[in-house]
Amino acid sequence: MAPYKRSFLELALNAHALRFGEFTLKSGRVSPYFFNASAFSTGHQLRILGECYRDAIKASGVGFDGLFGPAYKGIPLATAVAIAFAESGEDFPVSFNRKEVKAHGEGGSLLGAPLSGRILAIDDVVTAGTAVRESVEFIGGFDAHLRAFCVAVDRQERGQTGTQSALAELASQFALTPISIVTLDDIMAFALDDSRVDASVAPRIEAYRAQYGAMA
Repeated sequence: MAPYKRSFLELALNAHALRFGEFTLKSGRVSPYFFNASAFSTGHQLRILGECYRDAIKASGVGFDGLFGPAYKGIPLATAVAIAFAESGEDFPVSFNRKEVKAHGEGGSLLGAPLSGRILAIDDVVTAGTAVRESVEFIGGFDAHLRAFCVAVDRQERGQTGTQSALAELASQFALTPISIVTLDDIMAFALDDSRVDASVAPRIEAYRAQYGAMA
């Protein structure tokens, strides 16, 4: 397992962002694990998280010109990633959107840097793909296009239209590069390897994957 993957999983477990048990998802599926990016709530945690995103993006080899954080969770995530890149000597512009257009002051729905060129969006997970679709539309309204979409966790579950994962479906639909820090496979390997995780977790994840897992 790549060091950034293990670093992320250690961080997520310690921050209780990654939990094991029985969780009913928005989809109605009952999952043996749950990821909540909002649990990363200290400067130290966000620094490490930003570094994990950065290293996953570098490992993908994708080229991009700017970072975008979809409101709301994507805003602090994209900020942490921009800082991590800056600390390693690469300074990228970072942009955000408002969910509601502001009619006073500076107005509009775009915050931060102007959107231009190839944009890499940062978010926590992809479920129905709403954030991806909204990002494609929003970014396309400027002199820019969504080049890649990076999430912390790819659940590798079947999407809405076939056997592919939701992230893979969206990548194909919008011709963008999907990136994740970890996948369900990584979480499975971590659960098998870490003594802090109950031995019953890995078999339950395997059963969940057999029922809902994507083919690609």
